[in-house]
Amino acid sequence: MVLRLDDTDVERNTEASVNSIFEGLRWLDLSWDEEYRQSERLALHRQIADAIFQKGLAYRDFTPAHTGDSEKSSANQTWLFNPGMRELSRAESDRRAAAGEPFALRFRVPRGLGEEVRFTDAVYGEQIKSADDIEDFALLRSDGMPTYHLASCADDLDLKISHVIRGQDHLSNTYKHVLIFEGAGAKPPQFAHLPLLVAPDGSKLSKRRHGPVVSVTTYRDAGFLPEAFINFLCLLGWSPKDDRDKMTRQELTEAFSLEGINRANAVVNFKEPAATAEETFDPKALWLNAEHIRELSIDDLSARLLPIVHAAGFLIASERMHAVAPLIRERIKLLCDVLTAADFFFVDQLPPYDPAELIPQKGDTAMALKVLTRAREVLARTEFKHDPLDQALRAAAHELGVKAGQMFQPIRVAVCGRKNAPPLFETLEVLGRETTLKRIGQAVEKL
Repeated sequence: MVLRLDDTDVERNTEASVNSIFEGLRWLDLSWDEEYRQSERLALHRQIADAIFQKGLAYRDFTPAHTGDSEKSSANQTWLFNPGMRELSRAESDRRAAAGEPFALRFRVPRGLGEEVRFTDAVYGEQIKSADDIEDFALLRSDGMPTYHLASCADDLDLKISHVIRGQDHLSNTYKHVLIFEGAGAKPPQFAHLPLLVAPDGSKLSKRRHGPVVSVTTYRDAGFLPEAFINFLCLLGWSPKDDRDKMTRQELTEAFSLEGINRANAVVNFKEPAATAEETFDPKALWLNAEHIRELSIDDLSARLLPIVHAAGFLIASERMHAVAPLIRERIKLLCDVLTAADFFFVDQLPPYDPAELIPQKGDTAMALKVLTRAREVLARTEFKHDPLDQALRAAAHELGVKAGQMFQPIRVAVCGRKNAPPLFETLEVLGRETTLKRIGQAVEKL
């Protein structure tokens, strides 16, 4: 894999954007074998441009802009070329260049010969365009910097790139690139254009409009697993023959083929503006992440959760995290959900909660007080393991003449601060006797 930074556009090229690319790729564990920056390869680009010029396949254009007489495409009435510059004699061109007059170097696209530019795309099939509808595009700008078209093709040639796989919005550029390859006396690589990623309203995803939704680091910081995010990305515009969804990287590698790429654009579903993670991220991305989380070993999950918990200010030991991880593995979609699904394991004092939550279904305050008082007595002398806790609390419920659920709910709210929490007996076991009795006592005081 070759990592090539197309950084010849000086205005858009910043160190922050470069670092973001590296950061995202490293998080996804997409390593590369060779690395190049186009801005460091200008001599090669100009050499290729000059070789094309010396063959008479390019000409100098001294026009500051598309002004004066010009030819337009009959297909879409866009600028094609300035006849005065295209037909300038080589001698006059050399004289003006030697005098220091700035110029852009343009490819001399064949005109009026009924010629066509064609290539076979691995996704979209046979592509044909009349040469008369392709403008004399620039190879070098007037400041001597190569255009994207020239730099890209020159590097593809030099690095012996076999396949160029890119977005469908580049399909129209490929006609120009075929001309450059042929002008350089080389066979073009195999092109494959991918469907675009679009927002729910059908607009193309863009950094300017959709912001965090298109940033890889947004997904990392929200608690996506890199393997799950790659799984999601691969299914945008491609599908395996057997229609699997959840796949490991190895399975994706083995199943991938260019033939499986769809032609229709792929929609990334999210809401604008989004208030929660459920709205910010595509539901399928969240589902896949949850599926991958469930397959992590407890050791692995615990190791991934611990830095998130520490970053939030909870200084818990790895042993504690290892005990909590199996209780929430089935309950979280994102790694960061640990902060809401298991926060009560990490604090000394529970956040305020409504005492009404302590009252069991079809019960009253008196029942809640009776249940919690008895629970405190029973738990003070019960071994804090799953089975003894289960047996002791069920026996207490029977003794009080209440249903098991009416016994368990007040205890759960008392120790967790809410009804929705991991299984009760495992939770008590992790919290331990001291914390459990303390929190039940505080709940009694609330009532």
